Amino acid sequence: MTFTDDSRVVLEPWSEDDFWLLRRINSPEMTEHLGGPETEEQLVRRHGRYVELGPGRMYRVALAETGRTVGSIGYWEREWNGETVWETGWGVLPEFQGRGLAPRAARAVAEAARTAGEHRFLHAFPSVHHTASNAVCRKAGFRLLGEVAFEYPKGHWITSNDWRLDLREADGKQTDT
Repeated sequence: MTFTDDSRVVLEPWSEDDFWLLRRINSPEMTEHLGGPETEEQLVRRHGRYVELGPGRMYRVALAETGRTVGSIGYWEREWNGETVWETGWGVLPEFQGRGLAPRAARAVAEAARTAGEHRFLHAFPSVHHTASNAVCRKAGFRLLGEVAFEYPKGHWITSNDWRLDLREADGKQTDT
């Protein structure tokens, strides 16, 4: 199933053909807040997980008008504070940053997670120092819950913001429970 937001971006399910995008995202610039680039072996494993992901799904983000690829986004299960929730993460290629595409993709992936059902909340955990990703959360309607210690990648602890979107609220308004 393809999800579109505001006719500006389209989320296309991740496929075997999308490994090139994972390589592009694996640059020092794109992974600065994620512990740095991965090895080729790690990328191959990640790509396999993206293709087979479930529950949840990874997507290639494309411009709706042209089909040009601008980045990736997805949602997957995570145990968080004693419950199973959806987690999301994204990357927009440098030449497309600053155009409002990431918040549009985040709203579209929230709709995909909402449609999947299963879990009430979608969380994002950007580093407290990643100004752009925190702005994406705010613009996409997530509610800031506070700072948390977060392990990503495995063995690498960072201070992140815990942003949460209540998927039961179809209009993006957040509830406190």
